[in-house]
Amino acid sequence: METIYKTRRDKLKDLLQKNLLDALIISYDVNRYYLSGFELHDTQSNESSGYLIIGSDGNEFLATDPRFEEVATSLFPENSIYIYKGDPIQTLYTLAKKCGVRIGVETDLASYAFVEALKSNADIDIVACNRLVESLRVIKDRQEIEKIEKSFALNHTMLLWLEKELQPGRTEREISWCIEKFFRENGASELAFPSIVAVDKNAAMPHAIPGETEIKENSLVLVDVGCRVEGYCSDQTRTFWIGEKPTDRFQEALLLVQEAQKSAIAAMHPGMRMVDIYNKAYDTFEQKGLGNFFTHGLGHGVGLETHEAPAIGRRSDAVLQPGMVVTVEPGLYFKEWGGIRWEHTVLVEEQGVRVL
Repeated sequence: METIYKTRRDKLKDLLQKNLLDALIISYDVNRYYLSGFELHDTQSNESSGYLIIGSDGNEFLATDPRFEEVATSLFPENSIYIYKGDPIQTLYTLAKKCGVRIGVETDLASYAFVEALKSNADIDIVACNRLVESLRVIKDRQEIEKIEKSFALNHTMLLWLEKELQPGRTEREISWCIEKFFRENGASELAFPSIVAVDKNAAMPHAIPGETEIKENSLVLVDVGCRVEGYCSDQTRTFWIGEKPTDRFQEALLLVQEAQKSAIAAMHPGMRMVDIYNKAYDTFEQKGLGNFFTHGLGHGVGLETHEAPAIGRRSDAVLQPGMVVTVEPGLYFKEWGGIRWEHTVLVEEQGVRVL
């Protein structure tokens, strides 16, 4: 496993050299984990479990506090681990200085105070340096794909199980808890994101929060769920009809959403622009005069995070590449009635895409 992390760090060093940087201070927890296997989650939003400093000259340092010293020594050479107590800035400055003077910082993720504190050391040059690690993460390696496949396999198993749990009288909140319980009892370490369970009009909110609304006979239920297995996320949405016979409005909207999705997936291939994929789905709705009711992008990357690069939307200039894992999730939302979304996630391969 260490070889995987070293390979990733070596790729980052090549990027640092191309960007004329002596080092990068990695403060974002997911990027830190991707490069080292150390602590996927920071302890709290206003704290850090630690930092990586990767030098283009080969230097590699892991700085953390005493709480994580034992974990750090299991993952990194002891002579490359530095333990700080309290404010980490002086430690980070000292380690960065060992690498050179032109130091990159993830400024779109670090706090203003953190960046300003580093800048106060006048003999190093702090450079805004964003999305370098993310540019590596966007292409999944074989080990990542295997873990993602496990996560999606559990997600699909849960969705099949869930159909019988969606019964009249049960609340959105109750179903949400059932989903989380199933995931944890069947191999997931946690949810990939808070489950969305939305009944009828609530489903018109793409990110609805489960509440006390009850499922009724002849109602729709939108469920958007994901779990984390071996560090990697899944993400799937289905919209169910509860009752013997769906209404014509539900059936027509569902078939149109599924048609939009099929059109997009059928067209996807390496080299295709994200905006063109989005337009495949949007045009399906626009032809029926419903384009304005498709209110979000078509998809996003999935991996260590549920929402990561690349984005599939009307303003995305990225292109599909083999190794990307992206969602395809068209939806239609009507405030007075409800919403329907249908989501598959695909792996981009050399000849096209494969639904996970």
